[in-house]
Amino acid sequence: MQFRFGQKDIAGGNKGRAQQKRVTSLSELAPGDKGVVLSVNCRGKLRKRLMDMGLVRGVSFEVERVAPLGDPMELKLKGFHLSLRREEAEEIIVEVLENGR
Repeated sequence: MQFRFGQKDIAGGNKGRAQQKRVTSLSELAPGDKGVVLSVNCRGKLRKRLMDMGLVRGVSFEVERVAPLGDPMELKLKGFHLSLRREEAEEIIVEVLENGR
């Protein structure tokens, strides 16, 4: 599955109107942003570890904090907090939810 960063047109509704969905890497989000994981692109032990901790396609999350230099960042998902390094977050593709859906 291939994703483009930035804005992406997705057909929505019964009338086929285009909606704008923001698809980006997790590392680009700021505190308070909410989203849904679309893909985890890392491989090997890191991928398994992240998926074991609940970071899988379709899971909702909120960015709680980002350190002053951007590394690490803290997410809240499934009732717990998960801290990720920036290089790990760059490998996770997310859809940003507008208005805290």
